[in-house]
Amino acid sequence: MIRQAAERRGRWGEKIAALWLWAHGWHILKTRARVPMGEVDLIARRGRTLAFIEVKTRKKAADLSTAIDAYRLRRVAAAAQALAPLHARPGDSIRIDVILIAPFALPQHLPNVWHG
Repeated sequence: MIRQAAERRGRWGEKIAALWLWAHGWHILKTRARVPMGEVDLIARRGRTLAFIEVKTRKKAADLSTAIDAYRLRRVAAAAQALAPLHARPGDSIRIDVILIAPFALPQHLPNVWHG
């Protein structure tokens, strides 16, 4: 039951993140893109920037500071590397972003968090 609640909360957060990105001029290309090496929650484009986005949702805003770690970012980076040829165009800037979501708080968009 706890896992199901976390799954619902995660999907809710991904919808909020997608709406927030859309409101800021991004086009959502794909949600929950899965490859053997991992998953990317959102793939979005704005102009010549292609972003692979990890969304983290927590019950409390205070818990967001520990929501993302190097292990999770490595998995997203590996998945992004596999997915990039399907979505990138010549000359694109490709990056990995994180969006942190909590109830009653504005989404926190952390651009270009991976430099591996």
